[in-house]
Amino acid sequence: MKFLIILFSIISLNVFSQDINTRKKHFLTEKGVALSGYDALTYFQGKPQKGKKEYSYTQEGIIYQFSSASNLETFKKNPSKYEPQYGGWCAYAMGSKGEKVEVDPETYKIVNGKLYLFYHTFFSNTLADWNKDETNLKAKADINWEKIIKK
Repeated sequence: MKFLIILFSIISLNVFSQDINTRKKHFLTEKGVALSGYDALTYFQGKPQKGKKEYSYTQEGIIYQFSSASNLETFKKNPSKYEPQYGGWCAYAMGSKGEKVEVDPETYKIVNGKLYLFYHTFFSNTLADWNKDETNLKAKADINWEKIIKK
């Protein structure tokens, strides 16, 4: 019995480690921090704000920063509710081409309680393109993201 417990523990740690490595490999981080240092909760509050280093938290290998201790604690209780979809990469690019494209952290949309980010420059705003065909693009993005994280 003791042997089985040890074996299960080793296997669990290995699987968890693989998940962390997969996340680190595929999530968009800037200088090791997700969302370009923006506080994930502030997107849901209607105005993205930069987080602070003193309110950092690592969720399965991905570092997030928060603007307050309160936001940090809220995130800890339900991280999957606040983490960006598709590892923080452009939702439109994920849906249209299955590619990981960097984003403007202030160009976003909340859909069914989930955070989606978009590429945006002076000449291109993929959020506008996403809005034209959101249902199809989201379905394709979900499939494409699954393929990417399984590699």
